[in-house]
Amino acid sequence: MRKPSVLFLCTGNSCRSHMAEGFLRAAAGDRFEAASAGARPTGQVHPLAIQVMQEAGVDISAHTSKHLDQFAGQPFDHVITVCDHAREVCPVFPGAKNQLHWSFDDPAAATGSDEQKLRIFRRVRDEIHHRIRRFLEAHTP
Repeated sequence: MRKPSVLFLCTGNSCRSHMAEGFLRAAAGDRFEAASAGARPTGQVHPLAIQVMQEAGVDISAHTSKHLDQFAGQPFDHVITVCDHAREVCPVFPGAKNQLHWSFDDPAAATGSDEQKLRIFRRVRDEIHHRIRRFLEAHTP
């Protein structure tokens, strides 16, 4: 039987979508296929995203920033936008059985000291982790 597939979309594919993909893989990798992409990928996963996910026990250091066109034509059971801009740019993802929108602040836009930036990355990470847990509760038989 085929695993349900989930595509997380954000604008830059550098933070939020990778955090969501990482948490889903870590929590339910044997039950779901997970991927992430962006409308305007930055070309890298943000180092602070990698750091705060490592703190949570999830390694996303091997993830790469990908354009959503890479997944064009592929059927997904769930397409989840994790930022408002991605929702505007991709109001409909062809082949998606279910589209969801989870709005999270962009931690890459954080300003201030390194510690202030880390606090924002950690907050967004924890918000995403909570949403992934709720998603799994709703989609587990």
